[in-house]
Formats: sequence, structure tokens, C-alpha cells
Amino acid sequence: MKKLLALSLALILTLTACGEPAAPGDTLEPGGPDAQEPEITELTLWTYPVGGWANSSTVSSVVSSFNREHPEIRLSVRILTYETGDSDIEEAIAQGAAPDLVFEGPERLTANWGARGLMVDLSDIWENGVSGEIYDAIASACRSGDGARYIYPVCMTTHCMAVNRDLMEAAGAWQYVDEERHTWTTEGFIEAVKALREYGVERVGEVFCGGQGGDQGTRALVTNLYSGSFTDPEHTRYTFNSPENIEALELLRSLDGIVFDPKATGTENIERFSSGELAMSFCWNVGCEVTQTINDPDRDFDIFPLAFPTDNGDFNLQGGIWGFGIFDNGDEARIEAAKTFIRFLTEDTTRYSQTVLSTTFFPVRDVPNIYENDDLMSEYIILRQYLGDYYQVTPGWANARTAWWTMLQEIGAGGDIPEAAAAFESAANAAAVG
Repeated sequence: MKKLLALSLALILTLTACGEPAAPGDTLEPGGPDAQEPEITELTLWTYPVGGWANSSTVSSVVSSFNREHPEIRLSVRILTYETGDSDIEEAIAQGAAPDLVFEGPERLTANWGARGLMVDLSDIWENGVSGEIYDAIASACRSGDGARYIYPVCMTTHCMAVNRDLMEAAGAWQYVDEERHTWTTEGFIEAVKALREYGVERVGEVFCGGQGGDQGTRALVTNLYSGSFTDPEHTRYTFNSPENIEALELLRSLDGIVFDPKATGTENIERFSSGELAMSFCWNVGCEVTQTINDPDRDFDIFPLAFPTDNGDFNLQGGIWGFGIFDNGDEARIEAAKTFIRFLTEDTTRYSQTVLSTTFFPVRDVPNIYENDDLMSEYIILRQYLGDYYQVTPGWANARTAWWTMLQEIGAGGDIPEAAAAFESAANAAAVG
């Protein structure tokens, strides 16, 4: 049975009714004051395709409301892709034309551009009253090592995996799922894969490694199976090369029905699962199901979100945090205008709720009843209790991500797993201290 997607779907349909979504990379020019009017501050916002913010009409609606309230500021938007967004911004930085605002996560805003001295410290915005309501784990992840705040968080989610419930039931594999808790064990996962394979499912799941997009899924899959770690608790170094993680990689490569695909991307994994080609996806969150519900309202199977399987009952899912950062372009007027935009969307509780709803993710502070009577969002919020540490701010993160998917490709091609794990950790730590 399809789950009810109430508030979030209604909001998106309302926002998108006036036009088709633009292709990622398009620049939006929402309606605003006459550009020739004197003393107008022109701002640019570049956003990665975060949940509902992959849709140009959604973002345009949010930005237009700001432009109407603040006619002295004109804000235009460009929607990036995860495939080319980093290179687009790096090129803009090199040309001295970085965007004023970026909507992304701490791993880019804090650990990358902030650490390089390119971002504005937003500690003054954090001094407002509502910032004290931000969850401690979120606030901690948004603080740099020197105490600066290069991101003001807006929304978050829990990345997870998902299974085709109808197929699982038909294959006799549903017995291995704890439906109430949305969890399962490593042994249950193994037995479910075997049952699906015996039922005739050729491609049960895939370890996609055609790039870094969606790599939060493959990292969580591997590290959860036998209680491995990815970094040390202080996020100073990478600790992946361990017997637990090597055992997990060996298991995945040996399981009939789990395919290491060197060309598949996270986006393709989502599409294949949603079309019924895969029995499970390791690249999932609530935003994926919202998008798939809109794109394919006639989908004929039930998607069931799950924590990644683990051997000891201690689930550690990776979270996503997204918010605004401001590039320091040396213009105080533009910096203050950009801060005005952040305050506009986050300080008033009603407007903040609307902003979160537009992303189809969850608030970073308590907002009562934001998804009341929304079966889908209520289901996914159960997974929030399994959030692990936010280690994506470990130094050398960008290079570690590249080393991760190249390691998976090597393993998929038959490479020696202990050697590949050792090489990954060495490369990641060299980047962390280099």
C-alpha cells in the first residue's frame, strides 16, 4: 500500500504547479524589483540539489518571497549538480567570482572552503535566540576546529537503505526484517539476499562505485556489517583498515546477487531500485522516496526504508546536514545582505518550517507537528535514532572520497581486499595531514 505523503507532497505540487523543473545547472532569475533601481545589492546563491531544492520552481518560490520582502536585495539562484558542482565552484573561486551564498553541508562549507579561509564566520548569526534550539550533534558538526561557524544549518536527514517490500515478501525474505524498528541483522541480510536470489532475482543489490555521489550509502553498508569504523572519534584520521571492515568487504564480494558495478552511480542506483530492477538500494533517504513518488505516482510496489544491517544491534547511520555558507568576496554590503537572507529563512519559526518543508527533509531544531499526519515522513523519522557520528569533517575529506570509490572499483575487479583497504587508509590519511 502506498504511504500517505501529505504536507511535503502538497507543498511541492503547489510550488511546482506554475512550471516544469529546470535542468540542474540552470540559473534562476526570480521576479523582483527593477534591477535599475538604485542601491540594490545583487547576490548570487548556488545550491546543490538538496532534496526538494533540486527543483527550480521550489527554490524560485522561496527566493521570490525573500525578494518581495527585501526589495533592496536582488537574489538570483543557480542549481548545481553533484557531478560538476565542486568543479564549478572551484573554477569560480579561481576566477575571483565565487557565489555569495552556497547551500550545502559542513563537509564542503566547513572542512573544505572554510578551512581554506574562503568563508565568512557566521558566529554572529548563531548568537540569535533560536540557534540555541539547534540539536547539539548538529551544532557540533557545524563548528570548525578553531571554533568558527562557516555554516548555518537548515535541515537534516538520515541516510539509509531501502528494500522492495513486495518482492521481499514474495521471496520469503521479509521474515528477516524488524518491521517496527526498521532494522535487521547482518545474518538476516545475508539470508534475505540468498532468498531473493533463489526466488530468481538476478541483481539483488549493487555496490555502486562509478563516482563519489551517494558514497555515504556504501560507507555505511560496509562499516555497519561487522561494527567497523571509518575515522577516529576525534575526526583527525581515517581508521578504515581493520579486520571488521575487511570482513564486510569480503562478504559483499562473495554474496551471489550483490554486484560490484564500477560504472553505476548513486543516482543510477536510485533509479534502478525505483524501477524495480533491484530488490534493494544502498543509496536512499526520505527525499529519494518523495521524488520517486512525484515522478512515478503509479509505482506498484511498497518501498520500505531500513537501517543498514549490523552484527551487534548498534546501528550507525550517516546523517546529512545542509545549510547556508557565505563566501568572503570582500564586499561587506553583500556579506550583510547574505546574512539578511539567512536570518529571513531561519529566525521566524513559521517561515523556517516552510523552508524545511521545501527541502523535504527534517528540521535541525524542534518544530512541533511539522509533519503531523504525514505517514511517509513519520516513518522515516524513526531512523533518526540510529544516527551515528558526523565524521564528514575529517581533514582530507575530498581526497578520501575519491580514494573510497576507486578502492571499491579495485575490489570489484578482483583486487586483494586487505591490500586495497590498506591503500585506501594510507591515501586518505596522507591527504588528511598533507
